[in-house]
Amino acid sequence: MAADQLSAAPHTPYEPPHPMANPGYGKRSAPDQRPRGERDFSHLPPREAAVATYIDRLPDGSDISVKTLAKWLPYGQCALRTALNRLQAAGHLRRGSECVATDEVMLWVTRTFFSRTAREDDWWTAFIRGDVPQETRRQPTRTRAFVLLAALGRTVPALSLSAAECASLEPQVGAWFERGATEDETLRALTHGLPATVHHAASLIRRRLIDKLPPERPVPGPRSATIRALECGECRAPGSPEALRGGLCGPCRGEGAHLPPPPPGSVPTDGVRERMATVRAALVPRPDRTDRARGRTGQHAAGRP
Repeated sequence: MAADQLSAAPHTPYEPPHPMANPGYGKRSAPDQRPRGERDFSHLPPREAAVATYIDRLPDGSDISVKTLAKWLPYGQCALRTALNRLQAAGHLRRGSECVATDEVMLWVTRTFFSRTAREDDWWTAFIRGDVPQETRRQPTRTRAFVLLAALGRTVPALSLSAAECASLEPQVGAWFERGATEDETLRALTHGLPATVHHAASLIRRRLIDKLPPERPVPGPRSATIRALECGECRAPGSPEALRGGLCGPCRGEGAHLPPPPPGSVPTDGVRERMATVRAALVPRPDRTDRARGRTGQHAAGRP
């Protein structure tokens, strides 16, 4: 009787991970960021800080468009668009494109670069040119595999791992990377289609890493230097980093556009109406033009029926 009155143990319902963008789109983390801390975005207003914290914890390749963020955050699209523009002005975000080039193909892909550490315009200019200061190119303290495993719990809480479990699974994730798998592909293999209840995260991840290990892929040829370009965060017009201060072009910052001088002999803009009025006054009225064509002048024209 007592057993019938026992209820099932409550468990947190599974929530699917934030969707990934199409290849070539989505979040792209900037290099050389400070370790994550509690006051990373304390200098921002509450809404912008909340949006930045959420984006910061997403893996590279996540869809951070306004429409997708509005489905996951308690803000509307207009509010999110304003928040992203303010993150851009604060130096945390830049929108642009990147040329992924190999010996055989050259493809421009859209990027949204995000930096937990606020950057000045000069830093973004150096980054776009591929000229990040030498001291910023430090060796990571952890491998890509360890970082991916340690971040799983932020993407899917049911897959949280201890430091010992991350170290144990690190070689298996490294084997995926050696076969050409990307972080996005590995994350999808580990997080998609999870059961309603995960009893032992490390065992489930180990099983998936073994069963879904991809085949070996041909090693790609040497890649050329990365080519990047920025675009205005408001009107999306492309431009040089120097012209896009704060991520905005001159007209969107409220500065007047500098137009080139008109060619010699052209009519100034403010004189077009006067010139057209002069031309119209010099024209012969249509009835007179008809009479002249028919050879009528003077009284003949006046006495026509």
